[in-house]
Formats: sequence, structure tokens, C-alpha cells
Amino acid sequence: MAQSLTTTCIGAYPKPDYVPIRDWFQIDEGLTATSGEVTRRANETNLRDGAETEALYVKATQAAVEDQVACGVTVPTDGEQRRENYIHYHCRHLSGFDFVNLTSRVLRDGAYTAELPTITGKIEPDGSHFLDRDYQVAQGFTDRLIKITVPGPTTIMDTCADAFYDDPRQLAHDLAYALNFEIRALAEAGCTYIQVDEPLFARNVDRALDYGVECLDICFDGVPDTVTRVMHMCCGYPGHLDDAEYHKADPSCYFRLAEAVDSSSVHQVSLEDAHRYNDLALLEKFRNSAVIFGSVAIAQSRLESVEEIAARLTNALHHIDRDRLIAAPDCGLAMLGRELAMKKLKNLCEAAASV
Repeated sequence: MAQSLTTTCIGAYPKPDYVPIRDWFQIDEGLTATSGEVTRRANETNLRDGAETEALYVKATQAAVEDQVACGVTVPTDGEQRRENYIHYHCRHLSGFDFVNLTSRVLRDGAYTAELPTITGKIEPDGSHFLDRDYQVAQGFTDRLIKITVPGPTTIMDTCADAFYDDPRQLAHDLAYALNFEIRALAEAGCTYIQVDEPLFARNVDRALDYGVECLDICFDGVPDTVTRVMHMCCGYPGHLDDAEYHKADPSCYFRLAEAVDSSSVHQVSLEDAHRYNDLALLEKFRNSAVIFGSVAIAQSRLESVEEIAARLTNALHHIDRDRLIAAPDCGLAMLGRELAMKKLKNLCEAAASV
């Protein structure tokens, strides 16, 4: 009998109420917090970090890991429990960012407006490592291999305001070298699954092809062959659950990006499919990379059945080798809440085992 398909998660997992830091989209005291308010509260939380706060992050990480394992996920993540969003958490550990004087920008092709940290100087590592700690904490709760995620250079650029460089290519390269500093430390700590998230590839294909894929390779430069290099490019994360009007990137972008990404140094490419089905001929474009295939939607409350997920995975296997197909959610699960996230993950894993 054929072995079950591997399953994984993409990054974020729902935060328990006791976690002291909130997500951009989370509701607080009955009102939807603006991005600026969440960022400012994160500033205050970070200033008073101590043993008690650390214990809460560790507790939440344990819960996120154990939930994923209980659902049957082969390669779980740390759940990104320390992050107000997956991008700015990393930027707080780089020099050149101002998180106090925020700048308002329209993002994601006009999908929404946000108050963003401002780049006011050269981007460099601040000299300290942090993801190795996140990895070691999460890995301590399971014998399954934990995956850790990192925001990619072009996605960071689109979620900050540049008041220093005025040279997108140079900014992207400086970000890539700074990210590589952390990725190498993560690999040295023993992490064997490292994922760079670049949803902005889908939003700006020309930028991705011009220098984004090149910077992706810089991110992984010097990382040993024992590390599985993963990249994720979804078509967009809405502001709330069941937001039918949210403007996602055109899924045809995947066809334009496939050859370049497949020829890069990455081993696995994560694609969204559950929110909107792709033309499955897309999978044939990936001849070298494994494909992490988005099989449950992360911003829709509808629960996909095991049979529905299995049917789509079966169709996908007509276009890609079995050992290069991995089942996952479209993106992070934080918006769903724990109960629904676990239901979706359990159905996903059951479907992957049945195909």
C-alpha cells in the first residue's frame, strides 16, 4: 500500500487568549484593532518582556505544536505564537527599522491600508539571534521535525515604509543578507525545515522575476544540504474570516513564476489551491521542487470534507509524482480559531492518508 502523503502547516496557528501579543486581525475589546494599534501594543509588550511573559509564549507554543501533532500533521510549525504578524516580528530584530514613528501605506494592490514601521537606516542584523530559541522551544515538545518560517525580502518591503533606500533592488539585497544571518543560525541550531514566505511574488511577478528569486537564493546561501529549503507564496490573507470581497492576487501568476522558482535553490514550493482551484497543469511546471499543495482554506469557515480534500489530492497526483506532493492548508491558520483549525487539519490529514 502506498505511503500516506506528507502533511505540514504553513506557519501561524490560533493564539490562546493568554498570549500577551495579538495578531493584526484579532478583535480586542469588541473592536477590530488597527495595524498601528497592534504594533504599538506589541512595542509595549516587548518592553516589559520577562520570565512570566516568556512562560506564556512557551505554554502557547507547546499547545500549538501538540494540537498539530494530535491532528496528524507530519511537519508541524511553532505556530508563530510570539508574532503580532510574521513579518514585523523579524524586522524588530534588524537595525534600520523605526517601530515608533509609523507610516500609513496602501497595501496588496489596494486591498487595505495599514500603519507600518519605517525604514530609516541601513538594514543589518542587530547581532543577536532569536529564531534558534523559537525552534528549540518548539522542538522540545515533539519528536516530529519542526518547521520555522521567515518573511522574505520582497514581502518585508511591501509591509514596511522605505524612507532611506529609494532603491528597491538594494533594499531587497540588504534584507536577504540580514535574513541569511538568522537562517544560518537556525540551521546551526538543528532546524531541518526552514521556510521563506514570499506572498508578494504573487502580487508583483515582475519584481519577483527581476530580483526576488535571486534574493530568495541569498536567504538560503550557505545553508547545509541537510536542511529542506521551503518557500511559500499564497495569493493573499484577508482581514477577517469569510471576507468574500477580499482582493486576492491572480492565480495565473503561479504559471509565470513556476519556472524561475523551480530553478532556484528551494526544495519545496507552497501554493494556494483550496480558496480557488488552480489549473492542475501548473503542477507539471515544477520538475525539481516538491509542491506543498494548499488543500483547506484558511479564511473560510466552511469545513471541507475528507472526501472533498482527497478527491482534489487524487486529481493533483495525475500531474505530479507522489513523493513530491505534500498536503497543507493554503496559509496560516490563525484566523480560524482553535476548534475549526483542528477540524480542518484532522480532515486534511485523514484525506492525505487515504489517497
